[in-house]
Amino acid sequence: MKATGIVRRIDELGRVVIPKEIRRTQRIRRGDPLEIFTTGDGEVIFKKYSPMGEVNTLAAQLAEVLSRQFALTAFVCDRDRILAVSGSGRRELTDRSISQPLEKLMDARKPYQSPGAPEKTLLPCEGAPRVLLCAAPVLAGGDVTGAVGLLTEDRAACPEDAQCKAVAVAAAFLAKPQALTEGVHTPLYDRIMNLYKHFCKGLDSRAKTVIMVLALRNKEC
Repeated sequence: MKATGIVRRIDELGRVVIPKEIRRTQRIRRGDPLEIFTTGDGEVIFKKYSPMGEVNTLAAQLAEVLSRQFALTAFVCDRDRILAVSGSGRRELTDRSISQPLEKLMDARKPYQSPGAPEKTLLPCEGAPRVLLCAAPVLAGGDVTGAVGLLTEDRAACPEDAQCKAVAVAAAFLAKPQALTEGVHTPLYDRIMNLYKHFCKGLDSRAKTVIMVLALRNKEC
């Protein structure tokens, strides 16, 4: 914990203003949820809350399945950093802050597909050796909580339809983590298959395979 030297008074309603500079450097946006912690020494600590942090295991599994199925680097991120990566370049990308273009992409709340023009490609984070091939935002409860995407070294590549649909399905899975935690006596395999029935309508066989592989990997749970 680093001291800032800034002091703020609490108003009559219990509100305190977080300085603009801190909000900018810590990427705290209007409407962002903050967790409040207290210590025995009388400290009150505010920490940014990420709903995606509660589904790290599922995020890592989805990234691995997508990466293996399409032989590309796959990632899952929240609004600030990359949480899970599978494939080439995993060490260089994991836990990196996301780029501003990726942040704007999530704010747009629309899936992204690379146009195939090298000059128009987007990086997942600053200095990344791979560019976004396709990505889909994770929309949970009307809020954007993160994104799922595939990366490629070929800046002129265009995504296949199956890749875009599989990424969209993965994002839909992450948007409903409660569906994977409801019913503690129900095997995870069955819970994933229930989601499969909801999200896989209209998908081709390759996109469906991504979800089937995830389910089969957890059949023993």
